[in-house]
Amino acid sequence: MSIIEFPERVALDMASYIDASPSPYHACDTSAARLVEAGFTEIKELEAWSEVPERGFVRRGGSLFAWFYPADMDPATGFRIAGAHTDSPNLRIKPRPDTGAAGFRQLGVEVYGGVLLNSWLDRDLGISGRAFVSDGPQLVERHFRVDRPILRVPQLAIHLDRTIGEKGLKLDKQQHMAPVMAVGDAKEGAFAELLGQELGVPAGAIKSYDAMVHDLTPSGLLGADNDMLAAPRLDNLCSSYCALTALVEASTKGPSHALAVTLFDHEEVGSASRGGADGPLLGDVTERLIMARGGDRDSYLRSIQDSICVSADMAHAVHPNYVDRHEPDHHIHLNAGPVIKVNANQRYATEAETEALFQLACERAGVPFQKWVMKTNMACGSTIGPLTAARHGMRTVDVGCAQLSMHSARELCGVKDPAWMVSALGEMFLMA
Repeated sequence: MSIIEFPERVALDMASYIDASPSPYHACDTSAARLVEAGFTEIKELEAWSEVPERGFVRRGGSLFAWFYPADMDPATGFRIAGAHTDSPNLRIKPRPDTGAAGFRQLGVEVYGGVLLNSWLDRDLGISGRAFVSDGPQLVERHFRVDRPILRVPQLAIHLDRTIGEKGLKLDKQQHMAPVMAVGDAKEGAFAELLGQELGVPAGAIKSYDAMVHDLTPSGLLGADNDMLAAPRLDNLCSSYCALTALVEASTKGPSHALAVTLFDHEEVGSASRGGADGPLLGDVTERLIMARGGDRDSYLRSIQDSICVSADMAHAVHPNYVDRHEPDHHIHLNAGPVIKVNANQRYATEAETEALFQLACERAGVPFQKWVMKTNMACGSTIGPLTAARHGMRTVDVGCAQLSMHSARELCGVKDPAWMVSALGEMFLMA
């Protein structure tokens, strides 16, 4: 049976994937577990790649690259790649976090990415991330998540800000976003003690961490007809889930090209990192795979020209209360199919050829599709697509599922769209 016959089942499975992935490191853990269950083998970048498994993956920090590369495939054959990202805008805990005022213990936080600050107010918040812990002479990476409400960013009462209705809410990132953690005076080392208790190690053993807060409300269906899904981090764990699911399914169908999924970190802050789309990860892994199959540099360059990358990131559905903010002739909607994103100024990497190829994939999958451009007098965002096209010279198309509340702590998408995106990506993977 086709996956598109069970959209609600797919949406709820995606919800489980998202809820298990409060940080990029947990997103990689969750993705790795699903890949292993499907027969993929993790290998390390430090190892020699004289032989690599047909189904495999590597991790680099909060990024992951997975592949299906048959042993008998010509090393000059191209890849069919789906790219997404594991990070989402949020609040990240500072290295010296223990602060406070007016009888409250608080944590100092730094705003990561283009956060809708108001969406983080008055929510029960947990913490998650990774820590590096000393174990004798060794440093060990440990992932942690605290899923109990230990933090909250309380909003100022309206009685103390009578102009909010006329002038709107104005939040200062430094002054107004520090969450309360407990009643009492600021206590140096309090966060390290809390983290040590969670990890089962002395606070002094924790040498560093990448820690962030997450909303504790579970993902779930929404609406009178259960036709929407409310969840955190839809941007862009929705695309990560769709890409992985499509890869696992397509790898069993005898594709004519090598298949890959790249889940990058740091897209929300520009992608310029060792695990970001503007870094070397995609090129490093594809070249090493080709070399392991007996190819050379010429094989790699030929393979790149035979490759297609689908940059999958979320798209802006028309907001019913702000219709004027959208291009009037290119409205997109929830539960209306994958969105092909086009921008003449190359904020998206879609070009006529790749636009046509993804449209053909949707038609073969039997799913609807939409085309989107930004309103001409407004600045357009961007994705990993232009970075992939420019850095690697690879044909690329930018697509996504429609959503509302992008960059909020709580986002909204249609129930049908993830299943349709999985099906469309599956057809792209199988495209000759």
